[in-house]
Amino acid sequence: MAKFRDSELDAPSVLDAAPARPAPPAARGDIDETATQDRSIGDIIRELRNLSAEQVESVLAYQREHGVRFGEAAVALKLVTTDDVMYALAQQFHYPYAPEENRKDCPELVALNQPFGVQAEAFRALRSQVIMRVWAEHAPRKALAVISADHGDGKTFFAANLAVSLAQLGGGRTLLVDANLRGPRQHEVFGLDNHSGLSGILSGRADKDVIQPVAGVPGLFVLGAGTTPPNPLELVERPAFGLLMRELAAKFDHVVVDTPAARSGADASVISARCGAAIVVARKDESRVAALQDLMASLDGTAVRLAGVVVNEL
Repeated sequence: MAKFRDSELDAPSVLDAAPARPAPPAARGDIDETATQDRSIGDIIRELRNLSAEQVESVLAYQREHGVRFGEAAVALKLVTTDDVMYALAQQFHYPYAPEENRKDCPELVALNQPFGVQAEAFRALRSQVIMRVWAEHAPRKALAVISADHGDGKTFFAANLAVSLAQLGGGRTLLVDANLRGPRQHEVFGLDNHSGLSGILSGRADKDVIQPVAGVPGLFVLGAGTTPPNPLELVERPAFGLLMRELAAKFDHVVVDTPAARSGADASVISARCGAAIVVARKDESRVAALQDLMASLDGTAVRLAGVVVNEL
């Protein structure tokens, strides 16, 4: 899917808006996810699909006869799906897992829609690298800007899936900010309302509750771009944007910020400086070395922590 390269390589070698901390809601049915630690998979599945005593007995009989696990037996008898079993396992291991009916109808969200696939595993590996480089313990709190030189490099794809994988760590809160005020898409990716958002906050006319939770992914929130403004660069250059980023970084465990392509203007560099950290996305066989050099040079002389370069192979 993607490869991570260290930012220390030479350039030619690399191609008050936050919600309170609520208890995570149950993602499926009426199961209390906080009470599943000591429960068996069979109990979770039985409650999940409201299996009758007769159905449970048939599963147990199949289990004894074939020497398989309860979940395998229930799937074989077509009383539950494989997705139900994975959901039950996720509850036992406290792994935020969106069930099939709560997944977003967007092929780009591989970390959510295919949580045990190869691409999702690649994002988990990238997540580990980013956490060590940007959000290490005792390090100053920063937001992470996702930047690239050109359109179509995969910034939105990367930012969305990184945010999902961070939320899947559990026990914390992740905010995805769509600061691409020229061509925002995160609201489309997650199927959220975009009538108000970042542009409204920066222009002083934002509505309440502009930070929206993502259904089925406890701990994940999105601050959309809002109405596309005529002056996007001026908005992110205002002191209010830097203040907002510092406030959000203090209130959330992880803040990931989507940005416009550097080709569109200086937005990406300005946003990176306000965030304090950045990661570059390049597309294999598409990104130009000169354009990437220019992008990285635009960060020279700033306090931005460049976490690395991700080569998007899709």
